Amino acid sequence: MSLQVAAGIEIPDSDLSLSFVRASGPGGQNVNKVATAVQLRFDLAHSAVLPDAVKARLRALSGRRLTAEGAILIIARNHRTQEH
Repeated sequence: MSLQVAAGIEIPDSDLSLSFVRASGPGGQNVNKVATAVQLRFDLAHSAVLPDAVKARLRALSGRRLTAEGAILIIARNHRTQEH
């Protein structure tokens, strides 16, 4: 399985990692105890499927989401639950 990001461009699962982390902000009785945010990590620096021009554009657009290791981190914390 892979993630299709554009026509003809798919990112394989091996370049992605998904984890649950603790979300900041109010959380009631679950605050600091339950991982209620989802973190998606894409290893841009080591991805072999994207052309260099696309990688350069992603680096330029990523801003603070780009780590020093060259990975893009996206954190979703809107729903704040692991149940779906």
